[in-house]
Amino acid sequence: MVINIAKLGSEHGMAKHAIQQKKEDERKVLAELRKNSNQQMDTIAAHCGFSRQKVCRIIKELEEKQVIWGYTAVFDETQIGLQHFTLMIKRTAKEVEDATAERIISRQFLERGKEYEATIESSAYVHGEYDWIVTFTAQDISHAKRFSDSLVRLYPGLIEKIAILQTLLFIRKNYIVSPNIGRLKELL
Repeated sequence: MVINIAKLGSEHGMAKHAIQQKKEDERKVLAELRKNSNQQMDTIAAHCGFSRQKVCRIIKELEEKQVIWGYTAVFDETQIGLQHFTLMIKRTAKEVEDATAERIISRQFLERGKEYEATIESSAYVHGEYDWIVTFTAQDISHAKRFSDSLVRLYPGLIEKIAILQTLLFIRKNYIVSPNIGRLKELL
């Protein structure tokens, strides 16, 4: 049996090119979704230079792979009577017990937020000076502080320090430039 090595190499190159092209197509669709996930499929397709069917297929595959795991509206909290906050949490060096780890994984603090009229927007375990960052909305700083204090009680001995930051103005949020960016002059 004779194997044509040149042919195998070109097939491998074609497969590699197809994979790269698929990733590039996915990036184009994701870029359009970041601009406005509420766009019509036809609009996304036109901006990407794809057919509507191709865009639908790419989005479905990205959802199945959990690259896309949700959609949301971007809004101005102040217009509905809320304020936006960021909690930065630094852990102690104490080892986390299994029961506490399960409490963290179960997202029990999401329920804790509801008790203090705080709605969790995002939560991330991070590398750096702080270990966890939580963004949320609440009526005011006193509600934010009560929520923060409740986390110290929920995870006794695990939190060394918490910093609460209040967002004064979003310049950009969820990839979208704020329509209120002109207000920055007032704050500077």
